Amino acid sequence: MNPDWKSRYERAVETAEQAGQLALRYFDADVQIEWKADESPVTVADREAESLLRSTLLARFPHDGFLGEEHGDKPGSSGYRWIVDPIDGTRNFVRSIPIWGTLVGLEYQGEMIAGVVVAPALRQTWRALRGDGAYRGERRIRVSDVTTLQQSTVFYTGLSWYAKAGRLDEIVQLLNGAQVSRGFGDFYGFMLTAQGSGELMIDFGVHVWDVAAIKPLIEEAGGQFANWDGQQRIDRPDCIVTNGRVHDEVLKLLRPV
Repeated sequence: MNPDWKSRYERAVETAEQAGQLALRYFDADVQIEWKADESPVTVADREAESLLRSTLLARFPHDGFLGEEHGDKPGSSGYRWIVDPIDGTRNFVRSIPIWGTLVGLEYQGEMIAGVVVAPALRQTWRALRGDGAYRGERRIRVSDVTTLQQSTVFYTGLSWYAKAGRLDEIVQLLNGAQVSRGFGDFYGFMLTAQGSGELMIDFGVHVWDVAAIKPLIEEAGGQFANWDGQQRIDRPDCIVTNGRVHDEVLKLLRPV
């Protein structure tokens, strides 16, 4: 295994868990909420967790780039870039809902090679390095073997996002065609798909830091990441992850006519 990849991956897991524990100290407490220009909430926990990630990772790898949701982009010269979301699911965080996570993705020469997702309130860590498999804790995870949408469990975010995309009818058709649908948004639906607890997660309104860690995790678990038209870009607002076996059937419903 590439030693540069491995050393960064190991540090990513350690640092993501540290940042998650920092944020956890503010969870279910009387924390002040600020509202950003896009009407999304932010707290001191978001900012402090991202500062910890940035300072710790760049102290060890000073020539790497770094992109975070709260503090922006720092170019690097090594070919590596860290892409982080200190609290994915801040709306849950501020309402004392334990489904929120710290996300750390590692990019090398434009390709996502590692992802770490820590859910401190759930006491769970998911992680993956390209070529090494995907894990929840020390247990290796795989996507499910379900082959049809009719047999599938589908995860999705709020329906208002699909209305904003002008695709609400298609999404409702998709959900109606599944065996079960569950509104587990943010990182959690992606991780449930990666560990085989469902067959697909569909999202809209995401940013690069929301999915950078997700792509290598789902792929190392044997699944697929895509935009709704079949591309595989992490810098677009539309995405799905699937177990791979229902991928084409789902894309057929989502592709514009």
